[in-house]
Amino acid sequence: MKTLHIALVTETYPPEINGVAMTVGRLVSGMRERGHRVDIVRPRQLGESSTVGSTGHDLTVRGLPLPGYAGLRLGLPAGRSLLARWKASRPDLVHVATEGPLGWSAVSAARRLGIPATSGFHTNFDSYSSHYGAGWLKPAVSAYLRSFHRRTQATLVPTESLAAALAREGIPGVKVVGRGVDTELFDPARRCDGLRRDWLGEAPGASLACLYVGRLAPEKNLALVEQAFAAIQARRPDARMVWVGDGPARSRLALAHSDHVFAGARIGEDLAKHYASADLFLFPSLTETYGNVVPEAMASGLAVVSYRAAAAAELIVDGENGRSVAPGDASAFLKAAEDMALAPRPQALAHRARITALTRNWATVVERFETVLGEAILTGRR
Repeated sequence: MKTLHIALVTETYPPEINGVAMTVGRLVSGMRERGHRVDIVRPRQLGESSTVGSTGHDLTVRGLPLPGYAGLRLGLPAGRSLLARWKASRPDLVHVATEGPLGWSAVSAARRLGIPATSGFHTNFDSYSSHYGAGWLKPAVSAYLRSFHRRTQATLVPTESLAAALAREGIPGVKVVGRGVDTELFDPARRCDGLRRDWLGEAPGASLACLYVGRLAPEKNLALVEQAFAAIQARRPDARMVWVGDGPARSRLALAHSDHVFAGARIGEDLAKHYASADLFLFPSLTETYGNVVPEAMASGLAVVSYRAAAAAELIVDGENGRSVAPGDASAFLKAAEDMALAPRPQALAHRARITALTRNWATVVERFETVLGEAILTGRR
């Protein structure tokens, strides 16, 4: 494939810590490694000057704090700037990773200039509204998302189930790209006895470390993690709950559970060490479009208990390489968590989880991303 010039518009980007930022960062670095030019357009991050990121091919624009998401910015419309920029240096394609006002203005500018545009569906914003006291907004948010994605030639999603759901909503051109996991970073070999002693005391080998990794927020169904661990602790008094991540629910959780470990947000090798040093991963979220933490935990050799949705639906075979239960069946989730806690770190299951994760590499995902964008460019030219 010839070298492509892609303008990628996103509301969030590393070093921000969330699944969308991580995914977009991987796609950008992968495309650049394959020789393509990728220009980033994004809101300025907290503490970032107006000149940072606006040099070279990348551009930062004005943004506002995203309600309920401390540290993230909602990009403001930048249609005039983008029209001038893309007239001066026309990209082959505009890919809009997030559906905020900045993304809408980018799609509008691309359409006005006749530049092919694609979009990504990374976050179930319509599902989030009910968790923030704004359930009445869900129909309006859903309608906006449908309108947004119908304006692009293709909408890129991580799973077949999400592709089918969006197709039922009348969104055309849905393409499955998938997600990868860094199996060199997330590796059982990073298990750390010193970290386990910090969590569990002087007998870390015989004790049970239960782990949650992700945003500490209402939409993640954290109450079920609390219930599951309480049930586990009743059967295993040596168990300890470890929370990795930050968010608006952290203060409530810490106040309610003084005996739990709150490790805060972790990245890189530090995060990988936390995964590998645990025994059981509890993840009951029902709002994920994918859920990167599931393959990360599996790559780290962890027993995962999750609902059969998003990444877990694609990766976990119940009882073979983890536990997955019907979405919304809280009783089944609690039972699966208890069963797993009574057989901590079953080696065969953990080994099969790792083998499954090894099949999901980022190089394959980037290659698929490149192919879908190339097809959109050809279609746009025709």
